[in-house]
Amino acid sequence: MVYRTKTYLAADWDGDKDAIDKLHQWNENDYWGLSFVDVHEHMSSYDTSLYCSIKSSLSERMDMCKTFVLVVGNKTTALTKGACFNCPNYRVDRNSVSYLYGGAKYGGFCLNARSISNKSYVEFECDKAARDQDKIKIVVLYNARRVDRSKCPESVRYLGQHLPMLDGYGNWDYQAIKRAIMD
Repeated sequence: MVYRTKTYLAADWDGDKDAIDKLHQWNENDYWGLSFVDVHEHMSSYDTSLYCSIKSSLSERMDMCKTFVLVVGNKTTALTKGACFNCPNYRVDRNSVSYLYGGAKYGGFCLNARSISNKSYVEFECDKAARDQDKIKIVVLYNARRVDRSKCPESVRYLGQHLPMLDGYGNWDYQAIKRAIMD
């Protein structure tokens, strides 16, 4: 049995890197008192791995976590990194009906005979958190001054605690974030 003791951070690591960096800065500084163990620092995948094996690794990591923190930014729902149609082992099947009606994204197959999933890594992570909501605390932080659920992936849009990371003046709202993650 795996004990859930860690924290899982999910985000658009390009567009919302500032918010992730701020969480790590608070976590690594004795003054701030935010204290969590980021599961990504204990397990890693390589960018050259197949998307399906990376998703398998992400799933294993989430199984070790008691808290799932999603940072939502302007492009979170538009992310495609992790979708099979971006994988080098994905091939378009031009004879499939889904190709004819849905384009190359939906009419293909995996050279390794794995099932096709066109969910991004963030969608995959959110779906897993939603399935495990009785085992994992869900915290959704918006890299903004207000909560805009339309920018949040559907599977966690109405689950867990949602709050903005910035106060009304545009400053990081450390106390609110700390309460959400640590309580």
